[in-house]
Amino acid sequence: MERKSPALIPELKVTDFNKSREFYTKLAQFDVEYQRPEEEFAMLSKGRAWVMIESLTEKSRTMQVGALEYPLGRGMHFQIEVEDVEALYTNFKDNAYPIFSEMEDKWYRTGATEGGNRQFWVQDPDGYLLRFYQDLGERPAA
Repeated sequence: MERKSPALIPELKVTDFNKSREFYTKLAQFDVEYQRPEEEFAMLSKGRAWVMIESLTEKSRTMQVGALEYPLGRGMHFQIEVEDVEALYTNFKDNAYPIFSEMEDKWYRTGATEGGNRQFWVQDPDGYLLRFYQDLGERPAA
């Protein structure tokens, strides 16, 4: 059975395709669904989270609405659920990759309950901010 992609897949423009592909596949441990190396494009997945990366070159089709300068994606971050956030965090640490915000347990009020995340944040090579988390369940709101 063919795997169905999610309804929303962000496409991130990157300044160094090979460096970004290395970050997403080796450090963040995404799988390559498919790629078009001649276009410096890859479709990546990690569980139910998918992302496209494409090099900012004259070959790419860029829907540019403003200046693209580091850090890219200012004002937004991507929250990505993972099965084992501790193992992923350790992978970043073992590879001496800078952690933007260290591992924490954080509870967010969602009405009468709070939802918990064990989470940490990193920036990819172009400055896109990624929050990897594992669900801690719910508890009554304080």
